[in-house]
Amino acid sequence: MEALDYHAEERRKAEFNLDEMKIVWAGSRRNYELSDRVARLVASDPVFRKDNRTMLTRKDLFKDTLRKAAHAWKRIIDLRLSEEEANMLRSYVDQPAFTDLHWGMFIPAIKGQGTSEQHEKWLPMAYKMQIIGCYAQTELGHGSNVQGLETTATFDPQTDEFDLHSPTLTSSKWWPGGLGKVSTHAVVYARLITGGQDHGVHGFIVQLRGLDDHLPLPGITVGDIGMKFGSGAYNSMDNGLLRFDHVRIPRNQMLMRVSQVTREGKFVQSDVPRQLVYGTMVYVRQTIVSDASCALARAVCIATRYSAVRRQFGSQNGGPEIQVIDYKTQQSRLFPLLASAYAFRFVGEWLKWLYTDVTQRLQANDFSTLPEAHACTAGLKSMTTSVTADAIEECRKLCGGHGYLSNSGLPELFAVYIPTCTYEGDNVVLLLQVARFLMKTVSQLGSGKKPVGTTAYMGRAEHLMQCRCEVEMAQDWLKPSTILEAFEARAVRMSIACAKSLGKFSNPEDGFAELSPDLVEVAIAHCQLIVVSKFLEKLQQDIPGKGVKRQLEILCNVYALHLLHKHLGDFVATGCITPNQGALANEQLRLLYAQVRPNAIALVDAFNYTDHYLGSILGCYDGNVYQKLYQEAWKDPLNDTVVPDGYLEYLRPILKQHIRTARL
Repeated sequence: MEALDYHAEERRKAEFNLDEMKIVWAGSRRNYELSDRVARLVASDPVFRKDNRTMLTRKDLFKDTLRKAAHAWKRIIDLRLSEEEANMLRSYVDQPAFTDLHWGMFIPAIKGQGTSEQHEKWLPMAYKMQIIGCYAQTELGHGSNVQGLETTATFDPQTDEFDLHSPTLTSSKWWPGGLGKVSTHAVVYARLITGGQDHGVHGFIVQLRGLDDHLPLPGITVGDIGMKFGSGAYNSMDNGLLRFDHVRIPRNQMLMRVSQVTREGKFVQSDVPRQLVYGTMVYVRQTIVSDASCALARAVCIATRYSAVRRQFGSQNGGPEIQVIDYKTQQSRLFPLLASAYAFRFVGEWLKWLYTDVTQRLQANDFSTLPEAHACTAGLKSMTTSVTADAIEECRKLCGGHGYLSNSGLPELFAVYIPTCTYEGDNVVLLLQVARFLMKTVSQLGSGKKPVGTTAYMGRAEHLMQCRCEVEMAQDWLKPSTILEAFEARAVRMSIACAKSLGKFSNPEDGFAELSPDLVEVAIAHCQLIVVSKFLEKLQQDIPGKGVKRQLEILCNVYALHLLHKHLGDFVATGCITPNQGALANEQLRLLYAQVRPNAIALVDAFNYTDHYLGSILGCYDGNVYQKLYQEAWKDPLNDTVVPDGYLEYLRPILKQHIRTARL
């Protein structure tokens, strides 16, 4: 018997070619076919089931993670998967594990900061997983301020070794994933000291556990830091703590691509520019932005499908109630998030190009675009992760009471995702870095030095400070040039206004500290402009498929005009638009929501997520939500018995009034 599709009618409404939109979302036909094949491979494997994850104890959850990681490694070897396919398989398993840090941080750190000799020694073992590594940087007392790390690595010229030591409680390494129970090795960041002189923070390869018995080596104290937010979620990861009590390692285990310590203990810089390290940073942040679009798309997919299934109020003469997705309040909260998922996807694509461009320039010793690329990726990491974290929670609210159920998939998705707002740079700290770069750019406007890359618009500051928005009717807001100029003018005017305010302080650093909330807003305006401009650039490409480009144009306009409506105060206060033009933008936004509505289900189908990957009853492909919720309820361990454990000891005495009262 053929399964029912409760979304069939919704899918018939679509005004575009779904298969072509799937390819646009994936980035290419090859990417689509590859991701589809790997996602289905994972979904069909019973070892990778995850519907019971939130009910497991921490120990059972961790053992389950080890089992899945081992099985994934076996499948990767048996099927001879490429590195790209292997990474994809691990992401579709969808359970944070030590392998994330081994492949995502430990190996790239050695590749980026190690010499060719160190590559030859360590990478073959790491690639075969004969050693498992993590990235031990963050400490109990310092995270964002890397230069404040306290762990020391003191060179001993007598033995040609470094002595690693944790001199204070706050110098304990704290948080590295994979450290708590699994990693045999770590790239440890410590203060390099030679001849009594502190040379700042450098990386060292350190063995932590025996390769035969997995016991910590002498002088090493290591363990897990404990439960984290949520059930299931990131608790599958063994975030660890680590202390050194004068642990000695050979001199050649310092990562020496950029700087070295000689046999005599002399600290020397190599010919390799320090800026090369930034290439890795651009890569990591580009990955985080791409992951943001993916996590946001998952939440939006769940909320959109459930909003089409759920009916509430408005029944006429005993007929069906109104689909929740047809309420304008639901559309105005949901559709901008749908548009944001696509916007983040395309800016993530562009960041891949930027990483390639930066890498090529670095190899040619061209560092001219590096400060701008660094600021741009820092800002986009901050903005996309903050928006996504908030959006997942908004999607939970959009699903009403059932969104609070663990099997809606949203509570766990939220708990797993929110650490991204902190790791790889605290989001507010990153925005302040962006603002500092923008203030420097503004200060150089009169010097003849042209702004580059995503700040090129500042080269037209004179025009943008004076231009007036020419919108007279709501439909005028559909012109890409009108939207772009409004966002550019707002960003320039906010930057220049802040720069003028900073100029009133005799000490610039005092001004920066005092005005930091305003500077954060300036950075956000700049980052929003980048995302809008990259979405508009995407639409300049040749995009095949019936109605595909038209839907993307609608989503681009929703994204931009929603931001304009949300930050109307900025646009009006800076004189970019009038209050009436703001009202017209909102009017156009309502018309756009009506155009998204018939395509909403197909637009989330384009993400091509399997039910396994979504991990949500509310977001299941066939929309058979109520039957599945009812069936799932009976699988809870609490329902294993009709009468609960503890009835005789605790509940019956209350009911029978047998509880004795103590005499005071």
